[in-house]
Amino acid sequence: MLIADRYELDELPLGRGGMGAVYAGHDRHLGRRVAVKFLGLPGGPDAELEQRFIREARILATLEHAGAPTLYDFGTYDERLFQVMQFIEGVTVADLAAEHGPLPVPWAAAIAAQACAVLSAAHALSICHRDLKPTNLMLCPDGSVKVLDFGLAMLRETDVAQFTRAGQILGTPAYMAPEQIQRGVAGPRSDLYALGCVLHEMLTGRQLFTGPTAYTVFEKQVKESPAEVDGVPGGLNGLLAELLEKEPERRPADANELFGRLAVFARDLPPLPGYLDEGANPGRMYARVVGRVP
Repeated sequence: MLIADRYELDELPLGRGGMGAVYAGHDRHLGRRVAVKFLGLPGGPDAELEQRFIREARILATLEHAGAPTLYDFGTYDERLFQVMQFIEGVTVADLAAEHGPLPVPWAAAIAAQACAVLSAAHALSICHRDLKPTNLMLCPDGSVKVLDFGLAMLRETDVAQFTRAGQILGTPAYMAPEQIQRGVAGPRSDLYALGCVLHEMLTGRQLFTGPTAYTVFEKQVKESPAEVDGVPGGLNGLLAELLEKEPERRPADANELFGRLAVFARDLPPLPGYLDEGANPGRMYARVVGRVP
């Protein structure tokens, strides 16, 4: 499939989400791999909503951070909105946890801390991710983490209501903060709650809240508090409990604070054979020196 007379997409999608499918593709103009995500609208085309998406895409394009894929292009094709993003090589945290089981504490903290750095940059631009989850965190061969799929960040609360009326759940129940579930409102601390769910999953190897239906999971998110995780330092368990507080104001103040508290545990990272490049790596070489800057 060729869209915009430029992007040639693979026949089968890389994956599907609540808002559409993601395809790997090739940019004929610049000769590079890209990822293209289609965003489905409830009830078909909506000119006003499309214009808002375009405005929000321009804001999202200002998110220039090494941990966030670059937004290359944006438009409509066959009455569907699409985003063209940087293609990222690596393994998702979902696949990593499924194959590895519980991750070593230093790696779980390091992955979460890197995600915080990206969220800090996004939140400074008033961009909330809204759908942070293990499949949207990619561990790259150089050990860096990319936060994927800011598609829901391009929606406003009025747009969320439109999708909800159409019977679509915006977000993933297992990682949605109580305020998203109860009031349809997401802020920076909602992203921190979602990251808490991901961190818990990395430390235990299993999803925090499960159930036969989305509404069963919603009820647990709103009412249940998880137990401490065995084998995890007390300070990290305490931080995890704060992240998973039901009231947003009881969570860490922001992603900057959370980064500092996680970084304490992200030391002496053990090898992850099969997932990371061995030996010298340009990305790690670069980061090693940057990390020494006061």
